[in-house]
Amino acid sequence: MGNRGERRNSITETEIEDKADVYLNDRDHIEVHVVKGDFTALPEKVKEFIAENVKVCRPKGIYLCDGSEEERDEITEKMVARGLLTPLQKYDNCFLARTDPADVARVEGRTFTVTKEKYASVPHVKEGVKGILGQWMGEEDARRESQNRLAGCMKGRVMYVIPFSMGPVGGALSKIGVQLTDFNYVVLSMRIMTRVSSKIWDVLGDGEFVRCFHSIGAPRPVQRKVINHWPCDPERVLICHFPDERRVMSYGSGYGGNSLLGKKCFALRIAGRIAKDEGWLAEHMLILSITNPKGEEKFIAAAFPSACGKTNMAMITPSLPGYTARCIGDDIAWMRFGEDGRLRAINPEAGFFGVAPGTSTKTNPVAMKSCMKDTIFTNVGMTEDGGIFWEGMEKEVDREKPITTWLGDKWKVGMEGKAAHPNSRFCCPASNCPIIHPKWEHPDGVPIDAIIFGGRRPEGVPLVYESFDWQHGVMIGASLKSETTAAAEFKGKQIMHDPMAMRPFLGYNFGDYLQHWLDVDQPGRHMPKIFHVNWFRLNEQGKFLWPGFSENVRVIDWICRRVDNEDIAEPSPIGLLPKSGSICTEGLSGISEEELFSVPKDYWTEDIKETKQFLIDQTGCDLPSVILDELNKQQERIENM
Repeated sequence: MGNRGERRNSITETEIEDKADVYLNDRDHIEVHVVKGDFTALPEKVKEFIAENVKVCRPKGIYLCDGSEEERDEITEKMVARGLLTPLQKYDNCFLARTDPADVARVEGRTFTVTKEKYASVPHVKEGVKGILGQWMGEEDARRESQNRLAGCMKGRVMYVIPFSMGPVGGALSKIGVQLTDFNYVVLSMRIMTRVSSKIWDVLGDGEFVRCFHSIGAPRPVQRKVINHWPCDPERVLICHFPDERRVMSYGSGYGGNSLLGKKCFALRIAGRIAKDEGWLAEHMLILSITNPKGEEKFIAAAFPSACGKTNMAMITPSLPGYTARCIGDDIAWMRFGEDGRLRAINPEAGFFGVAPGTSTKTNPVAMKSCMKDTIFTNVGMTEDGGIFWEGMEKEVDREKPITTWLGDKWKVGMEGKAAHPNSRFCCPASNCPIIHPKWEHPDGVPIDAIIFGGRRPEGVPLVYESFDWQHGVMIGASLKSETTAAAEFKGKQIMHDPMAMRPFLGYNFGDYLQHWLDVDQPGRHMPKIFHVNWFRLNEQGKFLWPGFSENVRVIDWICRRVDNEDIAEPSPIGLLPKSGSICTEGLSGISEEELFSVPKDYWTEDIKETKQFLIDQTGCDLPSVILDELNKQQERIENM
């Protein structure tokens, strides 16, 4: 592979089109023009990674990204010129992208873990049961399916090489990845969501990195009609994870977690396996701190299924006077025990990739302020004056002014249909967040005092309860259920199992994953308390029993006081419930503690039976005996209510 011609810091689109041709010298050698950067200066392992993929994918040029503002501006200008991005004149450096309507969500049904041995990836499910805790593909099948898609998949396109760090560059808890992609939308988004920098090459040296490959699968001349300037191959999408090789391959989709491989693919599926091997935890969790009026600060990690309020909680504006919240991260936590025995967490991401609908100045004013500059919006509506709109913002726009929907149609508030796709997103730098914690990028992380699990449970489940101990807490996490949302492929509302809020993001056998959680409880370690919350319980009239949003600080306050072992909890069959009056409800109306904290015997009798059967069916002989014991003990407590 050679670098022909003068190296420069940037190159125009015309020059890329004219000069960036692939030359096949012989069967084993490909020479391709490097349109930006110094290929010869890269670490040897990186050069090999690029070369082997150039050989298969046949791009017409290579663009070595450096994460600079000049690079951002150059790529943005090109995307605007081609119609892929629309400038939003109302804000500072914000843009709108509209995808092909066939490419709008994670494709869990086409996402696989590839290992030599099947049960390294997925559990032994009960015969006749369809496993939902991961999908395995054999190495030979993965090789065949990849070859069918990748041969020549980048013809006529530039291969962008993105060096990125998950966590602060050079941090002890951080990991390095290199993503190859032929889609410039991915370059700009990865620049927001991760730390892209040429400094990474120096930090990496001869060390290991996660190999991330992505292609939209639209070689030129394109064979499929391009809609909204968004090339893709949605009928043949395939995402494969190779945890033994620390490698990800994604083909066919340009959307979100399918293409931003630093997110779920690396930060959860591959990192989860690395965490198991190295003795730490990679989790689908927000991280925040709460400081009470006495100046006492607690750090909390919380796991909710996608679109169940993680970002709202991470950016909570406390309603109680004297309380301050600070955000460290809204989606992913990497947690390790330090020498002091405390569990410490970093947010490996550098940005927020939030679900837009439902976010407003009422529900999450912090998020709204965070995305008013340097943000890429995808599949939202656009107002006449160059602003954004999605469902939930009806009171923030002129209802008489026309809005352009994510499909490009003219629409007004009150008309049938929706302006934004239910899974539309905003992608903005975490540094924009007005309540970002001063230590959010500290390489040592922050000490975690409590871990919270939660989901949308319309009936039966109390507002908050505490586990009896670590093992019981792991069982509570394994039993997590929630009403489904638009973030995944499922349609309609139904209660789905989402153990540990990790069901779509597991990188290895779920039984081994649970055992790993149990194993981190070791002598000398200060284990965080574990809780379960449910902001979404309804009364018989279908109204929420709890106001939620900023009022959730009242529940968080109770959790923090329990971390300090304050005597404000009493045992129930499912865990420790708040004592009467121990959660501040001053200023709230219509709150019924009896309804909020009731544990209906009939409901829980059925629930524990169904949960136990689910875990036995889905995990089989891989279910840790400790978890089965905890399930049996809880079932016995419920039956003896």
